[in-house]
Amino acid sequence: MSWAPLAPYADVMLLVARLVVGVVMVYYGWPKVRDPARHLKEFEQTGFKPAPFWGSIILVVEFFGGLAMLLGMVVWAVAALFGFEMLVGTIWKITKARKPFTDYSYDLQLLALCLLLLTFGPGTGAMSR
Repeated sequence: MSWAPLAPYADVMLLVARLVVGVVMVYYGWPKVRDPARHLKEFEQTGFKPAPFWGSIILVVEFFGGLAMLLGMVVWAVAALFGFEMLVGTIWKITKARKPFTDYSYDLQLLALCLLLLTFGPGTGAMSR
């Protein structure tokens, strides 16, 4: 008996992971696209410098990377960018902001999903394999 009952459906499960990551990133990126001035002001308050540079990168990576992830385009690159963003965010929340685990556990979950996509590929229906 297999300890991985969904193993025969690995390609479909990777598709689900890819779609979840894409939806989440578009969801978090959309308010930044809709009101970039507000986003940059909020980002400046985090202490990242130069805030306009890093804030703009986050806006582009989250929204447009999320769309690319949903479409299955350059999934490896987008997963690497998302994963790096989640890693930096986690480290910042632990070391600089002194946030509790509940404030960065979601970042760790997204990082894990990105690592899965980087390790096993984008799943069914991706344009970039």
